[in-house]
Amino acid sequence: MKRQRRQLRKADKQKARGFHGRVKHVMSNFRLSLTFRIALHYSWQLLKTTLPVLLLLTVALCGLLAEDMNATVNRIRMESPEESGRFSPTAIRHSEVVSAEMLPTTYIWDNLPMLDFSIADLDGFRLTLRTAHQSGMTVEVCFRLQRYLYVWGVLTITLLLCDMLRVLSFIRNREKLHKTVLEPIRDITELASTLSASNLSNRINIAGTKNELRDLAVVINSMLDRIERSYNSQKQFVSDASHELRTPLAVLQGYISMLKRWGKSDPEVLDEGLNAIAQETQSMKELVESLLFLARHDKKTLMMEMVAFDALDVLTELQREAAMVTPEDTFILSPATNCPMEGDRSMVKQVMRILCDNAVKYTPKGGIIQLGIERKPGWVTLSVADNGPGISQEDLPKIFERFYRADAARRSEGGGHGLGLSIARIIVMAHGGKLRVRSKLGAGSTFYVDLPEKQQSLQSTRTISEDATK
Repeated sequence: MKRQRRQLRKADKQKARGFHGRVKHVMSNFRLSLTFRIALHYSWQLLKTTLPVLLLLTVALCGLLAEDMNATVNRIRMESPEESGRFSPTAIRHSEVVSAEMLPTTYIWDNLPMLDFSIADLDGFRLTLRTAHQSGMTVEVCFRLQRYLYVWGVLTITLLLCDMLRVLSFIRNREKLHKTVLEPIRDITELASTLSASNLSNRINIAGTKNELRDLAVVINSMLDRIERSYNSQKQFVSDASHELRTPLAVLQGYISMLKRWGKSDPEVLDEGLNAIAQETQSMKELVESLLFLARHDKKTLMMEMVAFDALDVLTELQREAAMVTPEDTFILSPATNCPMEGDRSMVKQVMRILCDNAVKYTPKGGIIQLGIERKPGWVTLSVADNGPGISQEDLPKIFERFYRADAARRSEGGGHGLGLSIARIIVMAHGGKLRVRSKLGAGSTFYVDLPEKQQSLQSTRTISEDATK
Protein backbone atom coordinates (compact mmCIF):
# COMPACT_ATOMS: atom_id res chain seq x y z
CA MET A 1 0.00 0.00 0.00
CA LYS A 2 2.75 2.43 0.91
CA ARG A 3 4.54 1.72 -2.34
CA GLN A 4 1.35 2.36 -4.32
CA ARG A 5 0.81 5.64 -2.46
CA ARG A 6 4.36 6.75 -3.23
CA GLN A 7 3.87 5.89 -6.89
CA LEU A 8 0.59 7.86 -6.96
CA ARG A 9 2.23 10.87 -5.33
CA LYS A 10 5.11 10.66 -7.81
CA ALA A 11 2.68 10.49 -10.71
CA ASP A 12 0.80 13.53 -9.35
CA LYS A 13 4.06 15.51 -9.08
CA GLN A 14 5.01 14.60 -12.63
CA LYS A 15 1.60 15.73 -13.85
CA ALA A 16 1.98 18.99 -11.95
CA ARG A 17 5.43 19.54 -13.42
CA GLY A 18 4.12 18.72 -16.87
CA PHE A 19 1.28 21.19 -16.52
CA HIS A 20 3.61 23.86 -15.13
CA GLY A 21 6.06 23.26 -17.95
CA ARG A 22 3.29 23.53 -20.55
CA VAL A 23 2.09 26.80 -19.01
CA LYS A 24 5.62 28.21 -19.06
CA HIS A 25 6.04 27.09 -22.66
CA VAL A 26 2.79 28.77 -23.69
CA MET A 27 3.64 31.97 -21.82
CA SER A 28 7.12 32.07 -23.34
CA ASN A 29 5.56 32.24 -26.80
CA PHE A 30 4.06 35.65 -26.00
CA ARG A 31 6.67 38.21 -26.97
CA LEU A 32 5.75 41.08 -24.67
CA SER A 33 7.83 44.23 -24.55
CA LEU A 34 10.13 44.75 -21.62
CA THR A 35 8.27 47.87 -20.52
CA PHE A 36 4.94 46.03 -20.60
CA ARG A 37 6.37 43.18 -18.56
CA ILE A 38 7.81 45.64 -16.03
CA ALA A 39 4.41 47.35 -15.79
CA LEU A 40 2.72 43.99 -15.23
CA HIS A 41 5.31 43.08 -12.62
CA TYR A 42 4.75 46.24 -10.60
CA SER A 43 0.99 45.87 -11.02
CA TRP A 44 1.15 42.38 -9.57
CA GLN A 45 3.32 43.60 -6.70
CA LEU A 46 0.74 46.30 -6.02
CA LEU A 47 -2.17 43.86 -6.08
CA LYS A 48 -0.36 41.51 -3.71
CA THR A 49 -0.37 44.28 -1.09
CA THR A 50 -4.11 44.88 -1.45
CA LEU A 51 -5.16 42.04 0.87
CA PRO A 52 -2.80 43.04 3.74
CA VAL A 53 -3.92 46.67 3.39
CA LEU A 54 -7.56 45.57 3.43
CA LEU A 55 -6.89 43.49 6.54
CA LEU A 56 -5.29 46.47 8.29
CA LEU A 57 -8.21 48.64 7.27
CA THR A 58 -10.66 46.11 8.72
CA VAL A 59 -8.73 45.94 11.99
CA ALA A 60 -8.69 49.73 12.23
CA LEU A 61 -12.44 49.96 11.61
CA CYS A 62 -13.11 47.22 14.17
CA GLY A 63 -11.07 49.15 16.69
CA LEU A 64 -13.01 52.34 16.05
CA LEU A 65 -16.29 50.40 16.21
CA ALA A 66 -15.32 48.77 19.52
CA GLU A 67 -14.37 52.13 20.99
CA ASP A 68 -17.67 53.69 19.91
CA MET A 69 -19.70 50.77 21.27
CA ASN A 70 -17.73 50.79 24.55
CA ALA A 71 -18.50 54.48 25.10
CA THR A 72 -22.20 53.93 24.30
CA VAL A 73 -22.50 50.92 26.64
CA ASN A 74 -20.76 52.80 29.47
CA ARG A 75 -23.14 55.72 29.08
CA ILE A 76 -26.25 53.52 28.99
CA ARG A 77 -25.36 51.50 32.08
CA MET A 78 -25.07 54.69 34.07
CA GLU A 79 -28.67 55.61 33.16
CA SER A 80 -31.81 54.39 34.88
CA PRO A 81 -34.23 52.22 32.89
CA GLU A 82 -37.99 52.69 32.61
CA GLU A 83 -40.44 50.58 34.58
CA SER A 84 -40.59 48.07 31.73
CA GLY A 85 -36.84 47.54 32.05
CA ARG A 86 -36.04 49.22 28.75
CA PHE A 87 -33.96 52.34 28.32
CA SER A 88 -35.53 55.34 26.63
CA PRO A 89 -34.14 56.88 23.41
CA THR A 90 -33.05 59.81 25.52
CA ALA A 91 -30.86 57.51 27.60
CA ILE A 92 -29.53 55.65 24.55
CA ARG A 93 -28.76 58.64 22.27
CA HIS A 94 -27.21 56.45 19.51
CA SER A 95 -28.78 55.94 16.10
CA GLU A 96 -27.37 52.42 15.63
CA VAL A 97 -28.70 51.02 18.92
CA VAL A 98 -31.79 48.91 18.20
CA SER A 99 -32.68 48.24 21.85
CA ALA A 100 -31.28 48.46 25.36
CA GLU A 101 -32.92 46.74 28.33
CA MET A 102 -32.24 45.54 31.83
CA LEU A 103 -32.10 41.77 32.46
CA PRO A 104 -32.94 40.25 35.83
CA THR A 105 -29.69 38.25 35.80
CA THR A 106 -26.32 38.90 37.28
CA TYR A 107 -23.46 39.86 34.92
CA ILE A 108 -20.99 37.00 35.17
CA TRP A 109 -19.19 37.09 31.77
CA ASP A 110 -15.55 38.08 31.53
CA ASN A 111 -14.99 41.44 29.94
CA LEU A 112 -13.03 41.74 26.72
CA PRO A 113 -9.54 43.22 27.16
CA MET A 114 -9.64 47.00 27.51
CA LEU A 115 -13.48 46.94 27.16
CA ASP A 116 -16.37 46.95 29.61
CA PHE A 117 -18.67 44.55 27.78
CA SER A 118 -18.83 41.04 26.36
CA ILE A 119 -20.39 39.74 23.15
CA ALA A 120 -23.64 37.92 23.84
CA ASP A 121 -24.81 37.27 20.28
CA LEU A 122 -23.95 38.04 16.63
CA ASP A 123 -26.95 37.45 14.42
CA GLY A 124 -26.68 38.64 10.85
CA PHE A 125 -26.35 42.38 10.85
CA ARG A 126 -26.95 42.80 14.61
CA LEU A 127 -24.53 42.57 17.52
CA THR A 128 -25.74 42.08 21.11
CA LEU A 129 -23.53 43.19 23.99
CA ARG A 130 -23.96 42.70 27.74
CA THR A 131 -22.44 44.62 30.62
CA ALA A 132 -22.99 45.09 34.37
CA HIS A 133 -25.37 47.78 35.53
CA GLN A 134 -24.72 49.94 38.55
CA SER A 135 -27.60 48.18 40.29
CA GLY A 136 -25.85 44.83 39.96
CA MET A 137 -28.09 43.55 37.16
CA THR A 138 -27.20 43.09 33.50
CA VAL A 139 -27.68 45.57 30.67
CA GLU A 140 -28.17 44.14 27.17
CA VAL A 141 -27.55 46.47 24.23
CA CYS A 142 -28.26 45.50 20.60
CA PHE A 143 -26.42 47.38 17.80
CA ARG A 144 -27.33 47.58 14.13
CA LEU A 145 -24.25 46.84 11.90
CA GLN A 146 -25.55 47.82 8.46
CA ARG A 147 -24.01 51.27 8.50
CA TYR A 148 -20.65 50.02 9.73
CA LEU A 149 -20.60 47.33 7.06
CA TYR A 150 -21.60 49.93 4.50
CA VAL A 151 -18.68 52.16 5.48
CA TRP A 152 -16.32 49.15 5.39
CA GLY A 153 -17.61 48.17 1.95
CA VAL A 154 -17.22 51.69 0.59
CA LEU A 155 -13.64 51.91 1.86
CA THR A 156 -12.82 48.45 0.45
CA ILE A 157 -14.23 49.28 -2.97
CA THR A 158 -12.41 52.62 -2.93
CA LEU A 159 -9.14 50.85 -2.12
CA LEU A 160 -9.63 48.32 -4.91
CA LEU A 161 -10.55 51.05 -7.39
CA CYS A 162 -7.44 53.03 -6.46
CA ASP A 163 -5.26 49.96 -6.97
CA MET A 164 -6.90 49.21 -10.30
CA LEU A 165 -6.42 52.83 -11.39
CA ARG A 166 -2.74 52.61 -10.50
CA VAL A 167 -2.46 49.32 -12.40
CA LEU A 168 -4.01 50.94 -15.47
CA SER A 169 -1.70 53.91 -15.01
CA PHE A 170 1.35 51.61 -14.97
CA ILE A 171 0.22 49.89 -18.16
CA ARG A 172 -0.85 53.05 -20.00
CA ASN A 173 2.33 54.97 -19.10
CA ARG A 174 4.75 52.17 -19.98
CA GLU A 175 6.12 54.20 -22.88
CA LYS A 176 7.00 56.99 -20.47
CA LEU A 177 8.70 54.36 -18.32
CA HIS A 178 10.62 53.27 -21.40
CA LYS A 179 11.80 56.81 -22.11
CA THR A 180 12.79 57.70 -18.58
CA VAL A 181 14.20 54.41 -17.27
CA LEU A 182 14.98 52.01 -20.13
CA GLU A 183 16.54 54.44 -22.58
CA PRO A 184 20.08 53.11 -21.90
CA ILE A 185 18.93 49.55 -22.66
CA ARG A 186 17.58 50.70 -26.02
CA ASP A 187 20.90 52.47 -26.68
CA ILE A 188 22.76 49.26 -25.84
CA THR A 189 20.53 47.27 -28.21
CA GLU A 190 20.96 49.76 -31.06
CA LEU A 191 24.72 49.94 -30.52
CA ALA A 192 25.08 46.15 -30.45
CA SER A 193 23.11 45.83 -33.68
CA THR A 194 25.39 48.29 -35.51
CA LEU A 195 28.78 47.16 -34.19
CA SER A 196 31.21 45.83 -36.78
CA ALA A 197 34.91 45.84 -37.50
CA SER A 198 34.64 49.33 -39.03
CA ASN A 199 33.06 51.08 -36.03
CA LEU A 200 34.43 49.36 -32.93
CA SER A 201 35.17 52.80 -31.48
CA ASN A 202 31.47 53.53 -30.89
CA ARG A 203 30.42 53.66 -27.23
CA ILE A 204 27.19 53.88 -25.22
CA ASN A 205 26.22 57.38 -24.14
CA ILE A 206 26.05 57.27 -20.33
CA ALA A 207 24.82 60.85 -19.91
CA GLY A 208 21.57 60.87 -17.94
CA THR A 209 21.83 57.26 -16.78
CA LYS A 210 21.93 56.44 -13.08
CA ASN A 211 22.54 53.61 -10.67
CA GLU A 212 22.56 50.06 -12.09
CA LEU A 213 21.94 51.05 -15.71
CA ARG A 214 24.87 53.45 -15.59
CA ASP A 215 27.05 50.69 -14.14
CA LEU A 216 25.88 48.35 -16.94
CA ALA A 217 26.70 50.94 -19.61
CA VAL A 218 30.15 51.58 -18.10
CA VAL A 219 30.90 47.84 -17.96
CA ILE A 220 29.84 47.35 -21.59
CA ASN A 221 31.94 50.33 -22.70
CA SER A 222 34.94 48.85 -20.87
CA MET A 223 34.30 45.52 -22.57
CA LEU A 224 34.20 47.27 -25.96
CA ASP A 225 37.50 48.99 -25.13
CA ARG A 226 39.12 45.63 -24.47
CA ILE A 227 37.62 44.12 -27.61
CA GLU A 228 38.83 47.06 -29.70
CA ARG A 229 42.36 46.83 -28.27
CA SER A 230 42.44 43.09 -28.86
CA TYR A 231 41.09 43.45 -32.40
CA ASN A 232 43.57 46.19 -33.26
CA SER A 233 46.38 44.12 -31.79
CA GLN A 234 45.40 41.07 -33.83
CA LYS A 235 44.96 43.23 -36.92
CA GLN A 236 48.42 44.72 -36.44
CA PHE A 237 49.84 41.25 -35.77
CA VAL A 238 48.41 39.86 -39.02
CA SER A 239 49.61 42.90 -40.95
CA ASP A 240 53.14 42.70 -39.54
CA ALA A 241 53.29 38.93 -40.03
CA SER A 242 52.19 39.31 -43.65
CA HIS A 243 54.82 41.98 -44.20
CA GLU A 244 57.57 39.89 -42.62
CA LEU A 245 56.63 36.84 -44.70
CA ARG A 246 56.35 38.86 -47.90
CA THR A 247 59.99 39.97 -47.82
CA PRO A 248 61.66 36.51 -47.74
CA LEU A 249 59.14 35.19 -50.26
CA ALA A 250 60.01 38.03 -52.63
CA VAL A 251 63.73 37.28 -52.17
CA LEU A 252 63.15 33.57 -52.82
CA GLN A 253 61.13 34.35 -55.92
CA GLY A 254 63.85 36.68 -57.21
CA TYR A 255 66.66 34.17 -56.73
CA ILE A 256 64.61 31.36 -58.26
CA SER A 257 63.98 33.51 -61.34
CA MET A 258 67.69 34.32 -61.52
CA LEU A 259 68.61 30.62 -61.28
CA LYS A 260 66.17 29.78 -64.05
CA ARG A 261 67.84 32.33 -66.34
CA TRP A 262 71.57 31.99 -65.59
CA GLY A 263 72.07 29.47 -62.78
CA LYS A 264 72.18 26.38 -64.96
CA SER A 265 75.26 27.55 -66.84
CA ASP A 266 77.01 29.79 -64.28
CA PRO A 267 78.33 27.98 -61.15
CA GLU A 268 78.89 31.25 -59.27
CA VAL A 269 75.30 32.38 -59.82
CA LEU A 270 74.08 28.91 -58.82
CA ASP A 271 76.13 28.94 -55.61
CA GLU A 272 75.02 32.48 -54.70
CA GLY A 273 71.37 31.65 -55.36
CA LEU A 274 71.43 28.45 -53.33
CA ASN A 275 73.10 30.19 -50.38
CA ALA A 276 70.58 33.02 -50.46
CA ILE A 277 67.66 30.62 -50.72
CA ALA A 278 69.00 28.59 -47.79
CA GLN A 279 69.45 31.75 -45.72
CA GLU A 280 65.97 33.07 -46.47
CA THR A 281 64.46 29.64 -45.84
CA GLN A 282 66.11 29.53 -42.43
CA SER A 283 64.83 33.05 -41.71
CA MET A 284 61.30 32.02 -42.71
CA LYS A 285 61.55 28.92 -40.53
CA GLU A 286 62.53 31.02 -37.52
CA LEU A 287 59.70 33.45 -38.22
CA VAL A 288 57.12 30.68 -38.58
CA GLU A 289 58.32 29.05 -35.35
CA SER A 290 58.00 32.37 -33.55
CA LEU A 291 54.51 32.90 -34.95
CA LEU A 292 53.49 29.40 -33.89
CA PHE A 293 54.82 30.08 -30.39
CA LEU A 294 52.77 33.27 -30.13
CA ALA A 295 49.70 31.57 -31.60
CA ARG A 296 49.89 28.73 -29.06
CA HIS A 297 50.31 31.29 -26.30
CA ASP A 298 47.29 33.29 -27.46
CA LYS A 299 45.21 30.10 -27.52
CA LYS A 300 46.55 29.10 -24.08
CA THR A 301 47.88 25.82 -25.44
CA LEU A 302 51.57 26.52 -24.86
CA MET A 303 52.82 24.12 -22.18
CA MET A 304 55.80 24.25 -19.83
CA GLU A 305 57.49 21.36 -18.01
CA MET A 306 58.58 22.50 -14.56
CA VAL A 307 61.74 20.70 -13.34
CA ALA A 308 64.66 21.41 -11.01
CA PHE A 309 67.93 22.44 -12.71
CA ASP A 310 71.05 24.54 -12.20
CA ALA A 311 70.94 27.97 -13.82
CA LEU A 312 74.77 28.08 -13.96
CA ASP A 313 74.75 25.00 -16.22
CA VAL A 314 72.37 26.78 -18.61
CA LEU A 315 74.65 29.84 -18.89
CA THR A 316 77.73 27.62 -19.33
CA GLU A 317 76.09 25.75 -22.22
CA LEU A 318 74.92 29.01 -23.73
CA GLN A 319 78.42 30.54 -23.56
CA ARG A 320 79.97 27.51 -25.24
CA GLU A 321 77.37 27.38 -28.03
CA ALA A 322 77.49 31.14 -28.68
CA ALA A 323 81.28 31.09 -28.89
CA MET A 324 81.04 28.38 -31.54
CA VAL A 325 78.40 30.18 -33.62
CA THR A 326 79.94 33.65 -33.48
CA PRO A 327 83.65 33.22 -32.78
CA GLU A 328 84.40 36.82 -33.71
CA ASP A 329 82.65 38.03 -30.53
CA THR A 330 83.84 37.46 -26.98
CA PHE A 331 81.42 35.85 -24.52
CA ILE A 332 82.38 36.18 -20.86
CA LEU A 333 80.65 34.37 -18.01
CA SER A 334 81.11 36.14 -14.70
CA PRO A 335 82.43 33.89 -11.91
CA ALA A 336 79.48 32.33 -10.11
CA THR A 337 78.59 29.38 -7.95
CA ASN A 338 75.94 26.76 -8.60
CA CYS A 339 72.45 28.21 -8.53
CA PRO A 340 69.65 25.59 -8.33
CA MET A 341 66.16 26.70 -9.29
CA GLU A 342 62.86 25.39 -10.66
CA GLY A 343 61.28 26.07 -14.05
CA ASP A 344 61.18 24.98 -17.67
CA ARG A 345 64.88 24.52 -18.44
CA SER A 346 64.57 24.63 -22.23
CA MET A 347 62.47 27.79 -22.19
CA VAL A 348 64.78 29.56 -19.75
CA LYS A 349 67.64 28.69 -22.08
CA GLN A 350 65.58 29.99 -25.02
CA VAL A 351 65.14 33.33 -23.21
CA MET A 352 68.87 33.67 -22.65
CA ARG A 353 69.59 32.64 -26.26
CA ILE A 354 67.21 35.35 -27.52
CA LEU A 355 68.99 37.95 -25.36
CA CYS A 356 72.38 36.76 -26.60
CA ASP A 357 71.23 36.92 -30.24
CA ASN A 358 70.00 40.46 -29.68
CA ALA A 359 73.32 41.39 -28.12
CA VAL A 360 75.16 39.96 -31.12
CA LYS A 361 72.94 41.91 -33.54
CA TYR A 362 73.43 45.20 -31.70
CA THR A 363 77.13 44.79 -30.89
CA PRO A 364 79.73 45.52 -33.58
CA LYS A 365 81.88 42.58 -34.61
CA GLY A 366 84.59 41.87 -32.14
CA GLY A 367 82.49 43.16 -29.24
CA ILE A 368 82.24 41.79 -25.72
CA ILE A 369 79.04 40.17 -24.38
CA GLN A 370 78.90 39.60 -20.63
CA LEU A 371 76.78 36.80 -19.10
CA GLY A 372 76.01 37.06 -15.41
CA ILE A 373 74.14 35.24 -12.65
CA GLU A 374 73.22 36.48 -9.19
CA ARG A 375 71.34 34.79 -6.37
CA LYS A 376 69.06 36.73 -4.05
CA PRO A 377 66.73 35.45 -1.29
CA GLY A 378 64.07 33.51 -3.21
CA TRP A 379 65.20 34.81 -6.62
CA VAL A 380 67.74 34.13 -9.36
CA THR A 381 68.82 36.96 -11.68
CA LEU A 382 70.36 36.14 -15.06
CA SER A 383 71.81 38.97 -17.15
CA VAL A 384 73.20 39.67 -20.62
CA ALA A 385 75.21 42.86 -21.19
CA ASP A 386 76.68 44.20 -24.45
CA ASN A 387 78.78 47.20 -25.45
CA GLY A 388 76.63 48.09 -28.46
CA PRO A 389 75.07 51.44 -29.40
CA GLY A 390 72.38 51.20 -26.70
CA ILE A 391 68.66 51.87 -26.94
CA SER A 392 67.07 55.33 -26.93
CA GLN A 393 64.60 56.37 -24.25
CA GLU A 394 61.89 56.57 -26.91
CA ASP A 395 62.41 52.94 -27.94
CA LEU A 396 62.76 51.42 -24.45
CA PRO A 397 59.00 51.24 -23.63
CA LYS A 398 58.30 49.57 -27.00
CA ILE A 399 61.02 46.97 -27.41
CA PHE A 400 58.87 44.16 -25.94
CA GLU A 401 56.03 44.74 -28.40
CA ARG A 402 55.54 42.26 -31.21
CA PHE A 403 57.32 43.10 -34.49
CA TYR A 404 58.82 46.25 -33.02
CA ARG A 405 62.41 46.96 -33.96
CA ALA A 406 64.49 49.96 -33.04
CA ASP A 407 66.07 51.99 -35.81
CA ALA A 408 69.53 50.53 -35.14
CA ALA A 409 68.15 47.01 -35.57
CA ARG A 410 66.33 47.94 -38.75
CA ARG A 411 69.51 49.33 -40.28
CA SER A 412 71.56 46.27 -39.32
CA GLU A 413 71.88 43.34 -41.70
CA GLY A 414 70.52 40.79 -39.24
CA GLY A 415 67.77 42.91 -37.78
CA GLY A 416 65.47 39.96 -37.14
CA HIS A 417 61.69 40.02 -37.05
CA GLY A 418 61.03 41.88 -33.82
CA LEU A 419 59.48 38.88 -32.01
CA GLY A 420 62.35 37.66 -29.84
CA LEU A 421 61.95 40.03 -26.89
CA SER A 422 58.17 39.58 -26.94
CA ILE A 423 58.59 35.80 -26.70
CA ALA A 424 61.23 36.16 -23.97
CA ARG A 425 58.93 38.38 -21.92
CA ILE A 426 56.06 35.87 -22.23
CA ILE A 427 58.25 33.02 -20.98
CA VAL A 428 59.71 35.02 -18.09
CA MET A 429 56.33 36.26 -16.87
CA ALA A 430 54.90 32.75 -17.20
CA HIS A 431 57.52 31.69 -14.64
CA GLY A 432 56.35 34.46 -12.32
CA GLY A 433 59.43 36.55 -13.06
CA LYS A 434 60.35 39.93 -14.56
CA LEU A 435 62.34 41.00 -17.61
CA ARG A 436 64.15 44.32 -17.13
CA VAL A 437 66.48 46.38 -19.27
CA ARG A 438 68.96 49.18 -18.63
CA SER A 439 70.42 51.00 -21.58
CA LYS A 440 72.22 54.20 -22.46
CA LEU A 441 73.03 55.47 -25.90
CA GLY A 442 76.67 54.81 -26.70
CA ALA A 443 77.21 52.69 -23.57
CA GLY A 444 75.41 49.42 -24.42
CA SER A 445 72.44 47.59 -22.89
CA THR A 446 71.93 45.10 -20.07
CA PHE A 447 68.93 42.76 -19.84
CA TYR A 448 68.02 41.24 -16.46
CA VAL A 449 65.90 38.10 -16.08
CA ASP A 450 64.49 37.79 -12.53
CA LEU A 451 63.14 34.29 -11.87
CA PRO A 452 61.80 32.77 -8.63
CA GLU A 453 63.78 29.89 -7.18
CA LYS A 454 60.68 27.83 -6.42
CA GLN A 455 57.60 27.17 -8.54
CA GLN A 456 54.19 26.34 -7.14
CA SER A 457 53.96 22.97 -8.90
CA LEU A 458 57.20 21.15 -9.63
CA GLN A 459 57.23 18.24 -12.11
CA SER A 460 53.94 19.44 -13.59
CA THR A 461 52.75 20.80 -16.89
CA ARG A 462 51.57 24.38 -16.83
CA THR A 463 49.74 26.37 -19.48
CA ILE A 464 51.10 29.83 -20.11
CA SER A 465 48.25 32.20 -19.34
CA GLU A 466 47.41 35.43 -21.03
CA ASP A 467 48.71 37.35 -17.97
CA ALA A 468 52.14 36.86 -19.46
CA THR A 469 51.36 39.46 -22.10
CA LYS A 470 50.25 42.17 -19.70
